Amino acid sequence: MLEQLKQAVYEANMELPRRGLVTYTWGNVSGIDRQQGLVVIKPSGVEYEELTPDKLVVLDLDGHIVEGDLNPSSDTKTHLELYKAFPALGGVVHTHSPYAVAWAQAGRNIPCYGTTHADYFYGPVPCARHLTKEELDEDYEKNTGKVIIETFAARGIDPVYVPAVICHSHGPFTWGKSPAQAVYHAVVLEEVAKMAAYTRLVSPDASPAPAHVVEKHFMRKHGPNAYYGQKK
Repeated sequence: MLEQLKQAVYEANMELPRRGLVTYTWGNVSGIDRQQGLVVIKPSGVEYEELTPDKLVVLDLDGHIVEGDLNPSSDTKTHLELYKAFPALGGVVHTHSPYAVAWAQAGRNIPCYGTTHADYFYGPVPCARHLTKEELDEDYEKNTGKVIIETFAARGIDPVYVPAVICHSHGPFTWGKSPAQAVYHAVVLEEVAKMAAYTRLVSPDASPAPAHVVEKHFMRKHGPNAYYGQKK
């Protein structure tokens, strides 16, 4: 079942340790088949060197296991909430990459200080609020997804234009049109989080890049008249 998607999700998961984004099992990637409404995700607590495509878990959007003998990632409910709320998503990634986590633990948005950030994220990467004790006790992972969704709705952020979030005291989630693109965004997020941290070290009062600079750099790659790269 979903062999092509399983392979894509497997390869995306294996990219995380290669890119230095995870320690031990601190991360997961999922992908969705929108036509069938099925999600493929890494099993919980399985070491990457032991992971194979056949160990991945297939679930429906209500979290029912359709195929697989292992427990799915503990973050599965967060992934499912994001897929249900953001129909453009084809893949979701969660890591505990250290620079992004540092901003999350500080409870600060990652400012857009320059063009590297603006090439991928149309403005600051938001930090979602803490869950309340009631939300945490009720369903931590599901409500993590709901708080992310709440953050984007309240701030009027398009999840396609800002394919990342950091959760207060927790860490980053990124996404994309495929599992591979979601990992790509996770790599970029960690780099711009590092650059932003260094910027604050150099100048604690540094100002974000001007809006017209952000607009130019994002739109030249992602806008209706984008011209970056080669025409297909």
